[in-house]
Amino acid sequence: MSQPPSDIRSESAAPKAVTATPPTSTYRLQLRPEFPFAAAEEAVPYLATLGVSHLHLSPVLEAVPGSAHGYDVTDHSRVRAELGGEAGLRSLGAVARAHGLGLVLDIVPNHMAVPTPLRLNRPLWEVLREGPHSPYARWFDIDWEAGGGQLLLPVLAGPAESGALEADGEVLRCGEHEFPLREGTAGLPPAELLAAQWYRPAWWREARTSLNYRRFFTISELIGVRVEDPEVFTATHAKVLELVRDGLVQGLRIDHVDGLADPEGYLRRLRAAVGGGCWVVVEKILARDERLPSGWPVAGTTGYDALHRVDGVFTDPAGAAELAGRYEELADAPDWESMAGACAREVLTGDLAAELAALERRAGPELADAVRELLIAYPVYRPYPGDPEPAPAATLERAAAVAGSVAGSVAVDGVRKLLARDPAFAARFAQTSAALRAKSLEDRAFYRYAPLLSATEVGGDPGRPAVPVAEFHAYCAELEREWPGSGTVLSTHDTKRSADVRARISVLSQAPAAADPPGGGPDAQLSWVARQTALGLGPVPDAAPRLAGALLKAVREAALHTSWTERNEAYEAGVAGYAPADADLPPELAEAARANLLGMTLLHLAMPGVPEVYQGAETEYRALVDPDNRRPAVFPRAALARLDAGAAAVGPAEEKLALTSTLLRLRRDRPELFTGYTPLAVRGPAADHCLAFARSAGLVAVATRLSHRLAGAGGWRGTVLPLPPGRWTPLPAGGPHASYTGEAPLSDLLSTRPATALVRTD
Repeated sequence: MSQPPSDIRSESAAPKAVTATPPTSTYRLQLRPEFPFAAAEEAVPYLATLGVSHLHLSPVLEAVPGSAHGYDVTDHSRVRAELGGEAGLRSLGAVARAHGLGLVLDIVPNHMAVPTPLRLNRPLWEVLREGPHSPYARWFDIDWEAGGGQLLLPVLAGPAESGALEADGEVLRCGEHEFPLREGTAGLPPAELLAAQWYRPAWWREARTSLNYRRFFTISELIGVRVEDPEVFTATHAKVLELVRDGLVQGLRIDHVDGLADPEGYLRRLRAAVGGGCWVVVEKILARDERLPSGWPVAGTTGYDALHRVDGVFTDPAGAAELAGRYEELADAPDWESMAGACAREVLTGDLAAELAALERRAGPELADAVRELLIAYPVYRPYPGDPEPAPAATLERAAAVAGSVAGSVAVDGVRKLLARDPAFAARFAQTSAALRAKSLEDRAFYRYAPLLSATEVGGDPGRPAVPVAEFHAYCAELEREWPGSGTVLSTHDTKRSADVRARISVLSQAPAAADPPGGGPDAQLSWVARQTALGLGPVPDAAPRLAGALLKAVREAALHTSWTERNEAYEAGVAGYAPADADLPPELAEAARANLLGMTLLHLAMPGVPEVYQGAETEYRALVDPDNRRPAVFPRAALARLDAGAAAVGPAEEKLALTSTLLRLRRDRPELFTGYTPLAVRGPAADHCLAFARSAGLVAVATRLSHRLAGAGGWRGTVLPLPPGRWTPLPAGGPHASYTGEAPLSDLLSTRPATALVRTD
């Protein structure tokens, strides 16, 4: 594979310098042909009224026709015609600007589509025509030697036969597929014709073992792009940079930064190109004890680290441990660490066999076992070549100790030396490590290990789902100190369950017996998953087909009885029957779910960072894994208008909307309130059930945690919150008292709402 250019590493020595003014909040819109720029434009007045400062748009560059997400880019030089083209985007920007809103774009530097038809990706088409001599060959990570001089194209529905291939002018046809013919080969007999091309059309199953290009995770339809090459960076970013320089775009979200050969070098080149005024965050999944590299010239992450802390502080540790024990016994399942390790080995030697083989070839047979074991043992997504910080080095030491116990310390030390002296090997090792963690954890172990499904979320830690209050405070203080402009999220286009579904599921940690499947079934693991998924979704419109779709995806990802590539149709036929569509929480747990929903909303919008509201999630939003969570947005315009007209909020949905709009507007209009971070100590017998903090000297957030346990223990029982000096008024308006000074009895402050913000009004 190609080595990263030497100039990238010299750039990374420059000091971090980020002067961009972050948004006060963002609102994510999932664009698609059914929801183009024009539809987003119609929503602008409502979103401005809601209080957000920036619209965050899913990828806008040309993509595979009909794509519902836009991450399958085919042409970096054009704005997607199906969304309204560049004219539509600029019109949206103008309307947004007229309403005081900016734009943030989601960009995809790591990969492009391998589309049908292939000619939609012109750089790839030219590489197929001209081979390694094409000026576009530098765009892609292709191991020509491993493919015998040909690029494997695993796009066919079945094994390729030369008789099924037919030359037609300048193209080679095979069913619905067409490929460019290498110059001078059109008249050859079929077998010779195929052998003479710079590519080999193949059955899609060959990708697992024979693929010779870097891809996105295990998706062969997405080919990796070498943005570490300056010319490739320039070509693939020209349009986005034009939009930034024209003032149309004020921020960028960088998709899957861990897929890049040198993330820091890329980010430094991007920062130099966009200047200091552009807000940049990276989709980076941090393990619980991992920190974002301090030298990266970005505002922070997209916020999965915050999601884990907010979820975790509303999870009962004792109940979560009880659920784990019950689940492991009922489903005959191993503990989390054993499950995660087994999934890593399974994915690396199966789904990622081609990637592993490429590393083993480079390392040599004597180090092959050590390469495999070091990848399996690596506890975070990836190392960063040349990173001077001690934490990554310590991580490698721990991984090496584990790997050495299996493959031998001498061999593992050999791999470490190879990582240090061979930049190309180090980059590919890191990229494979990131793919392995994503596929083995997010897309397998998280679907197999089901004691508490709310903990199996991107960035989560199912083995330690609960986050103590002190840990939450420490995280927020560090966020404010180190990355105050970092993004924070609760629901995204990638979450397996929206925040409000997780809020319902996490109450089971306070009442573990409620998680038991009522009727069991021959598949105990699926029974457990179905029970919690149904309780999380609850009785909503179209619950039955939505549950069925989510459960079918879950069993295929878990790959215990069926999978995406080896489908067991008889097993899959019975999956939908495991989840009744009318499942609901009993009233006492529904009230606890309300407390979680409002408490999570409050913490997210009041804590340090830049909060993002996912489309429709300003009100109660129950969604399962994609495509369920990527349905066209439904905006609660009428409900917001009623609240603004003075109507009282009725039910959790309107309560959440009132709280969200109040805090978003406060962030927009009084951003000085959202600075600093001070934990507030609660006094009394139920102090552990309250989480409170102050921002600057003018805002306090107070949330009830583990409310079901609180009710069972007798309520607040005289517990009070000592307040900072001044007179404090609860928001949204309508609490039992107009204001508090000195201290607030929690039985009074939280008597009608389990979570509230207070502003100093003296």
